[in-house]
Amino acid sequence: MKEITKDMVIGELLHMDRGLAGILMEAGMHCLGCPSSQMESIEDAAMVHGFNVDDLLAKLNNYLKSVEK
Repeated sequence: MKEITKDMVIGELLHMDRGLAGILMEAGMHCLGCPSSQMESIEDAAMVHGFNVDDLLAKLNNYLKSVEK
């Protein structure tokens, strides 16, 4: 199973599964198409956008588990 970690960059996530974009947008990341966001780690994005990185990781990884079945 694929697992998302704090140090992964947003661009990697979007290449893994486009469905992850909705979860990122719900967390407040409305600039996914921005070139700088493509190179930003999830941990950095959490700090900039003011959300809990561990909560976001749980949502992202739960989504991946649900689509792998």
